[in-house]
Amino acid sequence: MSRAQLRSMGLGPNDVRSEVAAGRWHAEGRVAVRVGAASRLGRLWRALFEAGRSARFDGVTALQLAGLINWEARTVDLVVPHNRSYRAVEGARVFVERDLEPAAPTRTADAPRSEPAYALVRAAMNSDSDRQAATLIAMSVQQKVVDPARLLQVWRAWRLPRRREALEPIIVDVCDGAHSLGELDFARLCRERGLPEPKRQVIRKGRDGRVFLDVRWECGLVVEIDGVQHFQGLAPVDDALRQNAVVLRSDAVLRIPVLGLRLYPDEFLDQVAMGLVARGESVA
Repeated sequence: MSRAQLRSMGLGPNDVRSEVAAGRWHAEGRVAVRVGAASRLGRLWRALFEAGRSARFDGVTALQLAGLINWEARTVDLVVPHNRSYRAVEGARVFVERDLEPAAPTRTADAPRSEPAYALVRAAMNSDSDRQAATLIAMSVQQKVVDPARLLQVWRAWRLPRRREALEPIIVDVCDGAHSLGELDFARLCRERGLPEPKRQVIRKGRDGRVFLDVRWECGLVVEIDGVQHFQGLAPVDDALRQNAVVLRSDAVLRIPVLGLRLYPDEFLDQVAMGLVARGESVA
């Protein structure tokens, strides 16, 4: 609890000093005290208290409070308006926003935090790498912490976002599959690389009728371009059944996630070239 909260309960500085001296309470920085061992949530609150009244949880921290799992954060993320003072806090990074949006609605006892879509955009803009940003965006949408339509809306309205060139295609790929990179873009990348252009939407017979393969060469190499929808629900099961059926007919299948093609186009096209050569195809 902060010392201000204790004061509102009638406990003054002398009371706090007595409890701390007796070892029943423990001082946490300049403005907070705790009872017992420090919990993760307690450490978050301590950082918030230390930063000042205008701060609230943001970035990865806000996403985790909203339900994001399996993401390790090294710092506590906070945000403050540009016209308010704040204190630097060890182990925390503070984003300063000129046009800070209203906080997400929470219950009285909940931690004040940013709406997930805003928190995700700021976290992505301040990520260590494009790969880290892409992973965080995909996980937040896949875990339903952030609504994809809301994320697109917030991103489109953002004033002069940092790393726009890198983040724009990633957010579109994750949130708007209809306009994400697909077979036409892949064929273009092959031409630019000097690889033979494949046929697109090749029809094969599957267990439930016709199966459409994204791209295929006559030598029997198939490439499937996997958008984010391929990682949701039972889609991985359906994809596995389809891929196995194709492989059992002696075709070779390479799977390329759209985000992978965005982040590592040369590495994936190297694999495509190797697959073509291995099957006797002439590659420039």
